[in-house]
Amino acid sequence: MAEATANGLGQHALHPNDAAIVAKTETHQEHPIKLYLVVWAWLFILSTCSYLVDYFGLHGYLRWSLILIFMMLKAGLIVAVFMHMAWERLAMMYAIILPPILVLVFVAMMVFEADYTLLTRIAFFGPGP
Repeated sequence: MAEATANGLGQHALHPNDAAIVAKTETHQEHPIKLYLVVWAWLFILSTCSYLVDYFGLHGYLRWSLILIFMMLKAGLIVAVFMHMAWERLAMMYAIILPPILVLVFVAMMVFEADYTLLTRIAFFGPGP
């Protein structure tokens, strides 16, 4: 407790070489504006493609597959660039990206299980009234 404090609130005084270390670690990195403009252009292109799926009147699994693909690509671009996930540590990316992927895997498993349950009910109880 004999150490001096900078402002009397328990913060230790900085030594001259500690200030240099803090100054080096607090550098601010800015990305070029071109990166954001390119991502914005890709988001515009993907949104246009998503709109064209409806405009051309595609139906069924093709329609929903294309819409989901365009949606996931747009979300990936937004998360990677605008939320700065492309420059994060790998552990942070796993913490953010892995849970939604696992949710999609579990939803796919539920879809297959629902089909199996329906086919089992039809086999044992008949097609219904």
